[in-house]
Amino acid sequence: MFPFRNILATMEIHPIRNDDDLAAALREIEKLWGAADGTEEGDKLDILSMLVEKYEDRSWPNIDISDPIDLLNYEIDELGHSQAELAELLGSRSRASELLNRRRPLTVEMIHRISEAWKIPADLLVRPRYPLLGITVTVLSIDSKPLAPESR
Repeated sequence: MFPFRNILATMEIHPIRNDDDLAAALREIEKLWGAADGTEEGDKLDILSMLVEKYEDRSWPNIDISDPIDLLNYEIDELGHSQAELAELLGSRSRASELLNRRRPLTVEMIHRISEAWKIPADLLVRPRYPLLGITVTVLSIDSKPLAPESR
């Protein structure tokens, strides 16, 4: 016999499918907080905590916001924005595509437009282009003049 069968029958635990279910589960967790392990209340607390964690992981996955392009892709894939919206903000579909495919860097003007329209804090869009390297690279031409950004 499943050991939690009797406990689950008396607990009235339901799957968390939306934010209202989440709020109800969190209220119940608050009431149960500090319950001793091995008690019916402690078991209910553990089960509700796992359900909340699963719902939150599914609803709000952890993303690496240290990369602005990853952040923009997340906005498009998960939060209801589209590449067409981005293209409208940037002035062309090709510019949006180049940006998302990392062939064009974000400019200050792009950052401002995206930040205003999509309510993304600008500081999340102002990051080094290659954050994993941890270095800044300046490329010089043969005559020691910096190259234009497009040629880097």
